[in-house]
Amino acid sequence: MYLLGIDIGTSSVKVSVVEAVNQKIIASVTYPESETEIKSLKPGWAEQAPSSWWAYTQKAILSLSDFKEIDAKAIKAIGIAYQMHGLVVVDKEQNVLRDSIIWCDSRAVNIGDEAFTTIGEQHCLEHLLNSPGNFTASKLAWVKENEPEVYEKIDKILLPGDYIAMKLTGEITTSISALSEGIFWDFKENMISKELLNYYGIDESLVAEQRPLFSVHGYLKENIANLLGLKAGIPVSYKAGDQPNNALSLNVLKPGEVAATAGTSGVIYGVSEDLTYDVQSRVNTFAHVTYSTENPHTGVLLCINGTGSMYRWAKNNFAPGLSYPQLNNLSASAPIGSNGLRVLPFGNGAERMLGNKYTGGQLIGIDLNISSQADIFRAVQEGIAFAFRYGLDVMRENGMQPKIIRAGKANLFLSDVFAQTFVDVTGIRLELYENDGSVGAAIGAGIGAGIFKSPEQAFSQHDAIEYLEPKNSQAYEAIYQDWKEILTNQLNNLK
Repeated sequence: MYLLGIDIGTSSVKVSVVEAVNQKIIASVTYPESETEIKSLKPGWAEQAPSSWWAYTQKAILSLSDFKEIDAKAIKAIGIAYQMHGLVVVDKEQNVLRDSIIWCDSRAVNIGDEAFTTIGEQHCLEHLLNSPGNFTASKLAWVKENEPEVYEKIDKILLPGDYIAMKLTGEITTSISALSEGIFWDFKENMISKELLNYYGIDESLVAEQRPLFSVHGYLKENIANLLGLKAGIPVSYKAGDQPNNALSLNVLKPGEVAATAGTSGVIYGVSEDLTYDVQSRVNTFAHVTYSTENPHTGVLLCINGTGSMYRWAKNNFAPGLSYPQLNNLSASAPIGSNGLRVLPFGNGAERMLGNKYTGGQLIGIDLNISSQADIFRAVQEGIAFAFRYGLDVMRENGMQPKIIRAGKANLFLSDVFAQTFVDVTGIRLELYENDGSVGAAIGAGIGAGIFKSPEQAFSQHDAIEYLEPKNSQAYEAIYQDWKEILTNQLNNLK
């Protein structure tokens, strides 16, 4: 018996087939091999075509036929993980009305800031646990204000994972977790926020039917099943944003447990049992996958917009002929501190942890007689690790005190330099696991379909493959403080 997980990422779509009995990965396919384009029609804008996500999903699933040992008819449930906060709008015929305004788009920042002030900062923080910021609700308000001809045709608003589920099943559903990531959910009243909808003039009918996150969100349509070589009627029994899903895939389900990821964006995600918030909204709180009114487990999320994307930019511009493993080996030949080079990895839109300010990505301290290619790539990895430390200190201010962080051995965590620098700079032990978002989505599907009796059973085979302890924390502290001073000066200059 198999489970199918689909991960709709910013860079690509990945699908995995997992054996339900032992939670082992049977096959994984990523499509496309090259990273997907982000359309930026204006500075700070970021869009993608939902049709491309659907096309990539189909290509990836069809590629599973290359694995002859898989009986596609034995797949019993489908789960979906997706890039958070993206806005997809469809009409009554389920046609997409415009490209998706995705998570790193900054156009709605001012709209969200005005809502924060007008509705009331304390009300927003106590009820929404966040400022409306540039999240999904504010993106929708931007469409309403700037594209009224599009807005008038909207029948339903979706997140990226809802869109893929719609294409598979024909049904449109949502959950408390999804509503919270769009800043539509009132945690205090346990309902969709009337104040926010009224302020933006958004009709509640645009919001999809609400269902539990672990539940059936529709069944695979016969024509789609025939197209993909799957069995009709398979339930889509799990949908979650990429970061709550990453936490699930790492068995980070209980208060005090913390997960991290360093893909296109970088995230630290800690589970809390309190309705906590940061008064400056530098970190954000959403309903976790295990959230219920009886057990209000929330996920406190720190996001750095440009981590893997910063590393990709450096690769494309300074060493396009080298692979990422070669770059990782090259960076290991440079000394701690990269011979004085410092990198601010903030070139992918306004950063919430910096108060929605935008410094741009910066390479600072070039010495024409000393700085080398190896120094550049180590400095990029160190700068990303320093950004994680900066954000983690914000989380510590808000009561999150992790003793261990869990991460998948993927993306930047494949680099020994980055992984060890992350540990040295944060001072926290790191556990690495063989997992990814598509595997987490598959396991989530098993939970939602009742194939697993509990999350504990779903992760009965879950063991770390590597542990890292701090080794160079003292050496890095002075370097981090130097980096932090550079950042602080940059932020002060933006006032």
